[in-house]
Amino acid sequence: ATMVDEWARCGVRHAVIAPGSRSIPMALALASRSELALHVVHDERAAAFVALGLGLDGVPAVLLCTSGTAAANLHPGVVEAGLSEVPMLVLTADRPPELRGVGAPQTIDQIELYGRSVRWFCDAPMPDEADPASWRPLAQRAFSAASAGPVHVNLPFREPLLGEVDELPEPIGPPLPVPRGIAMSGPVPAELDRQRGVIVVGGRSGVDPSAVDRLAARLGWPLLADPLSGCRQSQHAVSAFDSLLRHSGFAPDHAPEVVVRIGRPPASKVLSQWVLASGAPLLQVGGPGVVNPDRNVARFCCMDDLAPLKGATGTPWMARWRHAEQRADAAISEFLDGRKLTEPGVARALADNLDSEAELVVASSMPVRDLEWFGGARARAHANRGANGIDGTLSTALGRALKGVPTLVWVGDIAFVHDANALVAITERGVDLRIVVADNRGGGIFSFLPQASQLPAERFEQLFGTPHDTDIEAMAAAHHVPAATVERADELVEAIGRPGPSVTRVVTDRAENVRVHNELNAAVAATLG
Repeated sequence: ATMVDEWARCGVRHAVIAPGSRSIPMALALASRSELALHVVHDERAAAFVALGLGLDGVPAVLLCTSGTAAANLHPGVVEAGLSEVPMLVLTADRPPELRGVGAPQTIDQIELYGRSVRWFCDAPMPDEADPASWRPLAQRAFSAASAGPVHVNLPFREPLLGEVDELPEPIGPPLPVPRGIAMSGPVPAELDRQRGVIVVGGRSGVDPSAVDRLAARLGWPLLADPLSGCRQSQHAVSAFDSLLRHSGFAPDHAPEVVVRIGRPPASKVLSQWVLASGAPLLQVGGPGVVNPDRNVARFCCMDDLAPLKGATGTPWMARWRHAEQRADAAISEFLDGRKLTEPGVARALADNLDSEAELVVASSMPVRDLEWFGGARARAHANRGANGIDGTLSTALGRALKGVPTLVWVGDIAFVHDANALVAITERGVDLRIVVADNRGGGIFSFLPQASQLPAERFEQLFGTPHDTDIEAMAAAHHVPAATVERADELVEAIGRPGPSVTRVVTDRAENVRVHNELNAAVAATLG
């Protein structure tokens, strides 16, 4: 009760509980606080991603489960929170020390269960009356450490698990959050001040989009911004960069001499290969953890380090990019208009019709890529790009919706089935969650990879296509969620315009989807000449 009181005093307002017996003391302590919104989620894996969605604004949610494999089922969400630096207070109930390692039921080794995915681990002492004041400092330390990602507090309890709460120890001052970000490295050297530069912007950079916009305006460099960055609305943003960089003439003609990357790399493999092939020095600013997947970062910086750069001011460099962007975006729009709904068409429709007060969550498979490549200037979303898994996408979106935000989520059928437990009791939660499912009977992203053409069709379908024959609408109906299938963009727009919970299904074909992507890129190439 003292720990919960301290966290409530620090501003925690949401608690996610996966039900169990050994966690009764903490569950009752959480439930007793009127300022905490309590969310009971039956599946621990779903519960962890709900807590992640709740924590995206920077304030951790409390996540509680009972002992045993329940704690292991939190692991995927904890991993994603760790890699994305999402605050989270993970509490696992445990058996007392005398019951560990002796075959007691529902007992596993929970010591440092999540390894380096958490910022701090504590195997708490047994709660007794010996030193009640010690629980407040422990809660403060956990909250402070959680400012940079998840923390894990393992809570052993002896029976009896029910008791009375006496007067709590007095507060001992506000906690100090852990400083975040990469330390300053000093001004960027003059030899890296080039005219032909680009700014690549990805998600969870920790940098204000308005600061990124001012940097692009000052340097005269284009923003190759993905939808997760929040920078697509800038007049300096180039949203069709993936299609532009597939053009055999444009890509080498616009090779950069220096690259500033803010946050994570976008999903586009074409972009990362273009940057790598250019040999340009890469300056990395912000991002969760160390962002250097291609091992080509020349310098880790902060925004202030870029102040000496003059860039391409007074040259046509930015104008050339913007002219190509306008032509490419017009070609994409013209191609998609009036056609039967395709997966790139879903991306465009969602981006163009997302209300300003609503949020969009997309799966880290084809949806995040289609939104990045074809969503246009209005595309904005969140995706779990820390570990890039599809698990927990619906639950993450549910976490956002539980904060009272109208939330859309776009997933493939595999991601929908994988996280279907997010639908349990959803009609009782009072949330506005509108789910869009691209149903292509399997794993659509694999059709773009070499195994699609190099393996026999039967083997590819067995291992990668993985058709499952699940009735999406029937699964939604089992949870009393209205569901419908649409075929045209106007039907999709109408469906997502209504408050949820709801499921809207779009039937696509995996082979046809590959052809549509190729035709879209060909249309852009044709308009560029």
